[in-house]
Amino acid sequence: MKKITKLWGLLLIAPALLSFSQGETPSAADRDEVHRFIRNSWDKTVRFNTEDEGTRIGLPYRYTVPSISGAFQEMYYWDTYFTGEGLILDGHVDLARSNAENMLYMVDRFGKMYNGNLTVFQNRSQPPFLSMMIASVYRSTGDKEWLRKVLPTLEKEYRFWMSERIAPTGLNRYGNEGTDRDKMDFVDMLKVRLGSRFKTDGLSHQELLDVGSHYIAEAESGWDFNPRFQTRCMDFCPVDLNANLYLYEKNFEFFADELGDKAAAKRWARKAKDRKKLIRKYCRDPKSGMYYDYDYVNGKRSDVVSAAVFSLLYAGAVPAKDAPGIARALDALEFPHGIAACENKDYPYVYQWSYPNGWAPLHFLAIKGLDNYGFREDARRIASKYVATVIGNFKKTHNLWEKYNVVEGNINVSNEYEMPTMVGWTAGTFVFATDYLDRTAR
Repeated sequence: MKKITKLWGLLLIAPALLSFSQGETPSAADRDEVHRFIRNSWDKTVRFNTEDEGTRIGLPYRYTVPSISGAFQEMYYWDTYFTGEGLILDGHVDLARSNAENMLYMVDRFGKMYNGNLTVFQNRSQPPFLSMMIASVYRSTGDKEWLRKVLPTLEKEYRFWMSERIAPTGLNRYGNEGTDRDKMDFVDMLKVRLGSRFKTDGLSHQELLDVGSHYIAEAESGWDFNPRFQTRCMDFCPVDLNANLYLYEKNFEFFADELGDKAAAKRWARKAKDRKKLIRKYCRDPKSGMYYDYDYVNGKRSDVVSAAVFSLLYAGAVPAKDAPGIARALDALEFPHGIAACENKDYPYVYQWSYPNGWAPLHFLAIKGLDNYGFREDARRIASKYVATVIGNFKKTHNLWEKYNVVEGNINVSNEYEMPTMVGWTAGTFVFATDYLDRTAR
């Protein structure tokens, strides 16, 4: 596998670097310029609103939002994890901690972490990363009293996923708590987001409700919208969701060990072991060695190779012997300027979570995941491509962006809405990737 990806990398990274600023690779000065912009922007993304006001839910502590101005002026769930990794590396563990504590407040108040701190998001959550946020803060502070205090609420969130989002396989799925009005509103929104190819003619009222329900669940996946779930998100056990929950269970084991509760640590270890077996049973294709989202309603795997598989490596949710099969996803997903969300195939709609779009969190998960299983050359190559792409576009636009075209290396992306400028997870992933390259340099 490493020989294959090394050759693939040599073929792809050369044009990627040549396309950067008239044939020049990013310099230390280029990198420092972007990092300086990020360091100067962190404070501009901080909000503090303690009272509920209109649709905005008040939060007890300061929190960060993805964009300095314009769209995305709320705290979003999974965005904030990747933001937080950059904040911690830049010395702002206090902000990463207050973000986590705001999420714990929402879990205590509502029984789950909403998609974000808006009432319109009450019908769904987002990919669970709160456990990882708490682990990162704890590893930075070593504060066991804080860890002991937050664990009951974190377990409450875990119970939400295990009671409200469980499939007959024993694995988890995405879902929603949407009203009929929510579902019909989503159908109307889809006509705008997915364009003229999205047809609802001839569907009954119940069928329209079913369509809306599946797409609210897809919004909960964070990948709104994508070809992985074939418009039936709730019918699938996604590889990334179950990888995250595996890591929750491993983190609970770690937390219990840290607090001296050996019996609890053993219980969590068993849960993680059982989930790893189920992921392999249902999601792994024995012929190719690739892992796919599992359609439990129809008893078959999806046929879309997606960057979600890198979550399995990030979480350590597969045996070492299976890692080369997952790493081969690079053959379908890696391009001159990074990795695409999904492989390039003929899909019914033009999705923003698909080819040729490359998203910050998917690069973060791929870099960390590949490195976890020993694919350091691949991880460094992906990190280098992401850093070069961000720098190249910053030099042209003086901004960071939500996503990038990984084939062309620009912001000519497939949009379902006007793409906002971004600090958030783009900044966090850039800081992480540059730190990774420095740490692993020979």
